[in-house]
Amino acid sequence: MGHREDLLEGAKKCLVEKGFVRTTARDIVKASGANLASIGYHYGSKDALLAEAFIALMQELGDVFKEGVGGEGGSLERFQGVWAGFLAHRDEAGPVWSASLEVALAGDRMPDLRAMLAASQTEGRRGLIAMLTGTPEEEIAEREERTLGAFYQALLNGLMLQWLFDPESAPSAQELTEGMRAAATAALARPAE
Repeated sequence: MGHREDLLEGAKKCLVEKGFVRTTARDIVKASGANLASIGYHYGSKDALLAEAFIALMQELGDVFKEGVGGEGGSLERFQGVWAGFLAHRDEAGPVWSASLEVALAGDRMPDLRAMLAASQTEGRRGLIAMLTGTPEEEIAEREERTLGAFYQALLNGLMLQWLFDPESAPSAQELTEGMRAAATAALARPAE
């Protein structure tokens, strides 16, 4: 691996261990074996490197979450399987979820990092749609990303928060699926206005 890849791996390690706020450029250099000037040369800034590391971690987790998911795209079996996958890997995902909350709660103190991560939301939403419906990401329309993708992202963020606050009371995949079915049934039983 070259310095660029070493820095990315070091930044990923630091994010998992320390989060965004407590990770310094020197921490990344120590974890990567690269030198301090390499961060600016390869990534422009520590925040840009951390944003790229965060996105890489999310993509890696997305790949792990997809493993063993069965059922036809859009089915309740698929829905439950995807959420079961998220929950089965919550221990390794927990530090990444915590890091994302750090950025969200930092408000305007990390504007560049926040903007970089916000820009990655589209990709995350498309990935969730693909995982849950079986639709290839390149076939997902912008409106679907803004509606269905945002809905799935809200579910994921809510589940993540519940798990981080109190894993014992967080819903299981089966309970989340049952709740989703009940909400859909109630919504469909009322005439549209």
